[in-house]
Amino acid sequence: MINIVLFGKPGAGKGTQAEFLKEKYNLTHLSTGDIFRFNIKNDTDLGRLAKTFMDKGDLVPDEVTIQMLQSEVDKNPESAGFLFDGFPRTLAQAGALDQFLESKGQSITATVALDADDSVLVARLLERGKTSGRPDDQDEEKIRNRYQEYNEKTAPLMDYYKGQGKFHAVNGIGTIPEVNERLNLVFDNL
Repeated sequence: MINIVLFGKPGAGKGTQAEFLKEKYNLTHLSTGDIFRFNIKNDTDLGRLAKTFMDKGDLVPDEVTIQMLQSEVDKNPESAGFLFDGFPRTLAQAGALDQFLESKGQSITATVALDADDSVLVARLLERGKTSGRPDDQDEEKIRNRYQEYNEKTAPLMDYYKGQGKFHAVNGIGTIPEVNERLNLVFDNL
């Protein structure tokens, strides 16, 4: 079984690349954003709980996020592996994910980060914001605030996974096929 954590700042192309990677390597793509939206839309117990925090403008606590993710893993017992997109975002979440996978006789195989310069990513998100309708992609200050949060909370995970010998960085600048080819080289050597 192969379990990959896909890293990158907003706009780095994680969602786009995940679509190709899940098909080629027969992985179950688990996007925390998609999982949150599904649970809220379907009014699940976890969705209602998450919404109480989101409605107040608070971050959903790790315990709730982890429960949602565990539920998704449990729903896919026949999966050849998982592609975690947007999770873990903190050291506490990484530790919880390791414990959960260990309880199933599994582990993270590798983490792959899509690297890109902030100025390129800001331009990408502002362009995406013109068509997506997402308000957080239409305001440069909000985008830069998201990067600041990423740098403070998520970037330390790189050292966590480097310490386990599981970290790989890939240049995220270029055409979609160029970046995909770089990712394939990493995945093919795992």
